[in-house]
Amino acid sequence: MHSDHQQSVLHSTDIQGNLKQILAENNALSEALDYEDFGALIEGIQQAESIFLLAAGRSGFAMRSVAMRLMHLGFRVYFVGDTTTPAIQSTDLLWVASGSGTTGSIVRAAEKAKSVGANVIAFTTNPASTLAGISDTHILLPAAEKEDHAGSRSKQYAGSLFEQALLLIGDAVFMELWKVDGSPAETLWKRHANME
Repeated sequence: MHSDHQQSVLHSTDIQGNLKQILAENNALSEALDYEDFGALIEGIQQAESIFLLAAGRSGFAMRSVAMRLMHLGFRVYFVGDTTTPAIQSTDLLWVASGSGTTGSIVRAAEKAKSVGANVIAFTTNPASTLAGISDTHILLPAAEKEDHAGSRSKQYAGSLFEQALLLIGDAVFMELWKVDGSPAETLWKRHANME
């Protein structure tokens, strides 16, 4: 019984240490980011008739969270692949994220968007990737790729830091757009899902 309690305390301490590591890595990433191209992202969102977002796996969940916040601000937002997502047009924005910048479905979506004249903004960890080359604006997230097992950029598993950064940066972009918009929180709240 006593040893179980000691083990529990040890796990609690380990969890705290893990969380500190995760926050430290995200903080280091925020310091290493080049913020110059975020103006193009903000303008792209503001000027687009519709905003399409796409990422795969856990990055996809992060981008869906970003899509939700943009919807709360009143933007017309779609997550690519959903059954209600329409065709992209030249007046639209495609905001994509892929750690490697080579995910097939995301590269194909970016190529399609470019072929109709839409604005493409990509987040990757690889400036030499196919996706970075296709995009109108590439924003480099200095996080580990999934296959970087050496742990030089992150001690976390696979693309965890990239996925976390997507969510946090998405919230930072939302905050900036909200500040510019000036709507009170009550206005945004009216757009929250009410059939959950």
